[in-house]
Amino acid sequence: MHNIRLVVRKAEGVVALNSPVLSLHTGGQPHKRRRTSEPLEIEGRLESLICRVGEKSSSSLESNLEGLAGVLEADLPNYKSIILRILCSVARSLPEKMTVYSTLVGLLNARNYNFGGEFVEAMIRQLKETIKSNLYTEATYIVRFLSDLVNCHVIAAPSMVAMFENFVGVTQEEDLPQVRSDWYVFAVLSSLPWVGKELYEKKDVEMDRILSQIESYLKPRQKIHVSMLQIWSADKPHPQEEYLDCLWAQVQKLKKDRWQERHILRPYLAFDSILCEALQHNLPPFTPPPHTEDSVYPIPRVIFRMFDYTDAPEGPVMPGTHSVERFVIEENLHCIVKSHWKERKNCAAQLLSYPGKNKIPLNYHIVEVIFGELFQLPMPPHIDVMYTTLLIELCKLQPGSLPQVLAQATEMLYTRLDTMNATCVDRFINWFSHHLSNFQFRWNWEDWSDCLAQDLDRPKPQFVREVLEKCMRLSYHQRILDIVPSSFSALYPAEPKCINKYGDESSSALPGYAVAVTLTTSIKNKAMNDDIFNILKDLPNPNQDDDDDEGISFNPLKIEVFMQCLLNLACKSFSHSFSALAKFHDVIKALTDSEEGKIHILRVVYDVWKNHPQMITVLVDKLIRTQIVDCAAVANWIFSPELSNEFTRLYIWETLHSTIRKMNKHVQRIQKELEDTKQRLAKQHKRVCNLESKRDTDDDSGREDGPLEEQIERLQEKVESAQSEQKNLFLVIFQRFIMILTEHLVRCETGGIDVITPWYKNCIERLQQIFLQHHQIIQQYMVTLENLLFTAELDHHILKVFQQFCALQA
Repeated sequence: MHNIRLVVRKAEGVVALNSPVLSLHTGGQPHKRRRTSEPLEIEGRLESLICRVGEKSSSSLESNLEGLAGVLEADLPNYKSIILRILCSVARSLPEKMTVYSTLVGLLNARNYNFGGEFVEAMIRQLKETIKSNLYTEATYIVRFLSDLVNCHVIAAPSMVAMFENFVGVTQEEDLPQVRSDWYVFAVLSSLPWVGKELYEKKDVEMDRILSQIESYLKPRQKIHVSMLQIWSADKPHPQEEYLDCLWAQVQKLKKDRWQERHILRPYLAFDSILCEALQHNLPPFTPPPHTEDSVYPIPRVIFRMFDYTDAPEGPVMPGTHSVERFVIEENLHCIVKSHWKERKNCAAQLLSYPGKNKIPLNYHIVEVIFGELFQLPMPPHIDVMYTTLLIELCKLQPGSLPQVLAQATEMLYTRLDTMNATCVDRFINWFSHHLSNFQFRWNWEDWSDCLAQDLDRPKPQFVREVLEKCMRLSYHQRILDIVPSSFSALYPAEPKCINKYGDESSSALPGYAVAVTLTTSIKNKAMNDDIFNILKDLPNPNQDDDDDEGISFNPLKIEVFMQCLLNLACKSFSHSFSALAKFHDVIKALTDSEEGKIHILRVVYDVWKNHPQMITVLVDKLIRTQIVDCAAVANWIFSPELSNEFTRLYIWETLHSTIRKMNKHVQRIQKELEDTKQRLAKQHKRVCNLESKRDTDDDSGREDGPLEEQIERLQEKVESAQSEQKNLFLVIFQRFIMILTEHLVRCETGGIDVITPWYKNCIERLQQIFLQHHQIIQQYMVTLENLLFTAELDHHILKVFQQFCALQA
């Protein structure tokens, strides 16, 4: 305890003793620690000291590091394992402060050689564990940290080069996924901005050989997947480069510049006289863990580019696309977001206090990095709404500059909508509408009046229409009419009112009108289920002439009349609609017993609420939850001719993805239940064995096995049934895609029309979206999809999407 107080007096900015403890498992955020025993209290304060070094302080960073190294050295005899654990943890969980912690380890190694050796061994163990656990992002940070320890004279340069040689050697393995080799090459290249100069000074021949091997690997490397992951299909004004190609170009330029970079914070330079006297450690031989069936490698990425030096005319110049400074800045900003994303205020403050911010146009870099994550395919690293709240906080902290950069970025995104991927357009719509709702919906809509001269199926008018629709959800209809100029009236959202097919006497000629009037009165008078069936029984069945038995049970008129009456009576709110569906659940279930019945009730929901897309989405969700309709019925309805005019609307695809997620969660829930039951049975067997070892045979000891084993059998059947249903859902969706795309291609070929229409672009990108957003589940059914649907005979326009998807993990 004396030593901890010493560092506070010596460098007051490190941390206050009574400050809340930082948890490495909560993104470095403070939380209160209960009063506990002295060892735990000391551990907490050590953790707090180590986590906070490098943050804003009244003392210099060098002073704080020297003071902290003295404290930790004095505490090593009693708390070595704790200090070792904390340092290993921050090395992988706070990568934006990597050079600070590598310097700290360097100072400790200079004072205590054995501790330095133990730390290196612990990091190598962690590296093996993270790779085996498929935690490749953390493994990248560990490799980078180890390489920076070369700069701090902790690790000998030749042994680091030997590790890199082993990493690059993975590219020589045969019949293994390309993504495996990709990661090992990326781990080496992404470390070179930090350690390249030091390694080249010591081992230039070996480093040239490593880079030559990497070049030989990259040149023939297949990149079918790239177009599926690009945010824009056009490379103007900025190329959308594959991540390894971009990093290779940056490293090549760095080498050409004699490994000189001007942006990495290197606190160890201030301690060079101390560190250069330290004894160095050799890394133990590292063999990359072999590929197994459980190995899941990172999906390739495309580097997001929005700005260049011409977009930030005032102030510091933005580094070029292929300068290594661009990589270092972006990598550090990504790390800050990763470490602090759960606390938006802290995250925004950390981004804006980025070291060296006066040398770069920081606001432009921050906005580009945040949008790069938001638009990342297949999925953003964090939930979409986090990026919205983070940008709002940034605007609050920098009201004089950041909103202008954000407005400039929004204008750029709008300008490039014609070539933007449909999934990214969806995220752009959701972000922009949410952002506007926090700033009183203020926007200069007249700047976007060019969209009014375009057909409504073009990307720009579609975007504005969807944004206004989302803004209405976050406010109300009249508000949108008040804030958007009347010249945009063609893009106004419809007033969200229900449509009553049997609402007035002008509809009296419609079949079922009289029954609808009677039924409405009866429901108002709290009719029971039997009363409802009695009223509906006299309605004629338009399918009565059909020969098949299923047609007899399916009466579309009964569904139409009942659901029209029920939904209109319950139209006041979501809650009213939910209560109505719950009250008459048995009636609806009976009327929609067949597959056609399930699809028809969805048609009626659309007919009643076609002016209120949010209500449609919510009601479809409720119908699935209450098992009135199944997921396959929703998929068939979405691809039905009745919905063809709505096919490119955002709410349709939100509904389909929500449906798929429900199916996936249903399967996961049953699988978890099965695993839990198996574990209970295993524990029970273990308990029985222990009892039998203490006494002679116990006839009653195994009696509980029966019920559990029967339960496991039932759950296995349920899992198989759910997986079959899941596979069928994807088969239905992909089959429907193939059908409508094939019809389009044939129609264009017959009429001599260009295949690439706005509808075709949207449809192909929606097909890609299904593959990307649910790639982990779809991977399980690849063989079935290849054998049944995506066969060699399929048109190459459609087959190409499947091949791109296969290449993601090839």
